[in-house]
Amino acid sequence: MTHGESHTDTGILVDEGGMIASITLNNPDRLNAMRLGMWRALADICESLRDSKTRVVVIAGAGTRAFSAGADISEFPRVRSTPEDVKVYNREVARALDAIDALPMPVIAAIHGHCIGGGLEIALRCDLRLAAQTARFAFTPAKLGLAVGADEVAALARIAGPAAAAELLYTAQPVMAERAERWGLANRVLPTDALEDETTRVAEAIAANAPLTLRAVKAGLEAFANPCDPAAAVRAESLVQACYASADYREGQAAFAEKRRPNFQGE
Repeated sequence: MTHGESHTDTGILVDEGGMIASITLNNPDRLNAMRLGMWRALADICESLRDSKTRVVVIAGAGTRAFSAGADISEFPRVRSTPEDVKVYNREVARALDAIDALPMPVIAAIHGHCIGGGLEIALRCDLRLAAQTARFAFTPAKLGLAVGADEVAALARIAGPAAAAELLYTAQPVMAERAERWGLANRVLPTDALEDETTRVAEAIAANAPLTLRAVKAGLEAFANPCDPAAAVRAESLVQACYASADYREGQAAFAEKRRPNFQGE
């Protein structure tokens, strides 16, 4: 999607070569299941993007079989064998999810195939979710004897509603893309071979808009989702006022008057 791709041996690929940053969950042999090192790397990458000039972040899984099938259970005997290990592991997962939440720019999840457990948790922290027709969504802790944190339950219920969240969590059964779309888990469902192009189109359309406005909108949505947090409302209002004081506001008016595309700089 952009140039200048870099990657590490953590199982996460990142491409920060332009206004659109692409993050790829890269463990295709295990349906992009998330190892502990991948959770850590995802948190580090998102934290590094927070103050960048990036206007849109896209998160996808490698290949078309899965966005992510959740945690890589094969490593649990090594990384979750004691109560202390579990605390450390859960802390790293929470740090990664919180880092996605904290990104001030819009985040898009491009979802092929399996989007399960921890993979669905990642997708739920994104602002938009575009799904292939083959996508299937599930929350499966009840099949594994794992606990679901209150934050994860709340994130699911805010988007899908309490009834849908209850069904997903109690039954641990997958739902296909069309039903997920009705529940709000997917903004739209696309043919499998169209997902990448449509994700690029949507990301580019967003990136062409005023960055300060995008950040103000995201802060406003955060304030809406957290009505008991007065600080969230204050942050949102401060970003609204920053838009009106910006050079981009003047550029937008000039471009409209001159019937040309605006050249927003995020200032």
